[in-house]
Amino acid sequence: MLLLALAACSAPSSRFGPTAAPTNATTTTTTRAAPAGPCGWASAAPQTYEHVIWIWMENHTWPQILGNRAAAPYEVGLAAQCATATAYHDVGSPSLPNYIAATSGATQGITDDASPASHPLTVDNLFRQVRAAGGTERSYQEGMGRPCQLAPGGQYAVKHNPAAYYVGPAGSDRAACRADDVSFDTWAGDLDGHLPTFAFITPNLCHDTHDCAVATGDAWLAQEVPKILGSTAYRAGRTAIFVVWDENTPMPNIVIGPAVPPGRVVTQTFDHYGLLRTTEELLALPGRLGAAGAAASLRVPFNL
Repeated sequence: MLLLALAACSAPSSRFGPTAAPTNATTTTTTRAAPAGPCGWASAAPQTYEHVIWIWMENHTWPQILGNRAAAPYEVGLAAQCATATAYHDVGSPSLPNYIAATSGATQGITDDASPASHPLTVDNLFRQVRAAGGTERSYQEGMGRPCQLAPGGQYAVKHNPAAYYVGPAGSDRAACRADDVSFDTWAGDLDGHLPTFAFITPNLCHDTHDCAVATGDAWLAQEVPKILGSTAYRAGRTAIFVVWDENTPMPNIVIGPAVPPGRVVTQTFDHYGLLRTTEELLALPGRLGAAGAAASLRVPFNL
């Protein structure tokens, strides 16, 4: 495994999120300290995290986002102040199999974007795993009209809402979905003192860049991510954030954590199963779901 460092020349903002991309980049064998930035200000990574947040974006490759400073200045700058992997792979096609695989450890044979009525899943999954361990989980779906909405509508895409596909033993997963799969409108209130153990955030079809330009998604992340980075929960030092894309290989990704070395670029291959494994490790969940058991973890390479 090769670890590289990308030195950011832009100063971090007072809200712990960069406002512009770095003007230069150099490659060395060390990482640059940035105590006031979003990453690298903690002396060591916690053994167990209190919160893990996933933010899912759509349908771009690594060069289209993190190699595109003109269209994605916030994302490029944030990756330079935190970390990224250059060989992050999808595990299926189109979108839905990737969302299901990342939360259950397998694509469950899905090869389309059909609705939950076509794919009711009883398999174990990350949402259930968190609840079984005594934690809390919530999905925040921008544009969703009602909790656990099982059909698309407007800018809401149910295919990007994996919790809606799990029905669970005796309907337990579906009941949990109705309680904890909510509109993104509730996110701000939860971030301010009620952050769940595991949070799954899906922007709407425009803000996730499925239907709109890269710059639109960059602006949305520039608005929302600094709120997380400036929150009491994040500054307490036991929250990790992953900004990931569903497809196509190699996908962009940004790894954010208090002890993540600023500017770290990892060339090792990872995929959505590795994201699942890493989350299970960070939250000290018992067992590994499906392919997560053999997947490469991001924990050591990114000092999580």
